Amino acid sequence: MTGLETTRIERSLRWSGRLLFITGIVALGYVAFTLLDARLYQVSAKQSLENQIQLAKTQPGIRLSPMIKEGGMLGRLDIPRIGLSVAVLQGTSPRTLRLGAGHIAGSALPGMTGNSAIAGHRDTFFRALKDVREQDELELLTPTGLSHYRVDWIKVIAPDDLSVLAGSTQTEITLVTCYPFYFLGAAPNRFVVRAHRY
Repeated sequence: MTGLETTRIERSLRWSGRLLFITGIVALGYVAFTLLDARLYQVSAKQSLENQIQLAKTQPGIRLSPMIKEGGMLGRLDIPRIGLSVAVLQGTSPRTLRLGAGHIAGSALPGMTGNSAIAGHRDTFFRALKDVREQDELELLTPTGLSHYRVDWIKVIAPDDLSVLAGSTQTEITLVTCYPFYFLGAAPNRFVVRAHRY
């Protein structure tokens, strides 16, 4: 190889390295922005919920209806033992699930009689579900009040098993996320937590 060819190869390698470095910085910046945006939205959504609750307390005659448009704030889900606290929004669009947990359309609204199904990403808000256990307590705060739930069971199911979304005559919550929790790419299964109000 001549000196000229060696110089060209070295120059190409340097530019490739710079390009990869810049691409990595841009990707990290995007991830940081996305996580920060979601955290700031959580703070704002929880404050909005508190304002609705205060309004209901100070003006008891006002009937607050849940915001059922995509991305509308429905409530806050807490599982104290595992440190989970997340705003529950209407819908499961990619943007909604990036900002919080999403109420699955067609299931009962959170806090209402029936099976309320709530989805979340395993690599953000629902990561803590990996530590949930039967008998753990869940709290659901909506503009109409605070409800307490207890975990009945935990299952891993196939993604096409929709039986866990079936209606109920009880007041229940079904939490759904992808499984395994540390799988790279599209996860092959779903992790499901069912709890009933007590």
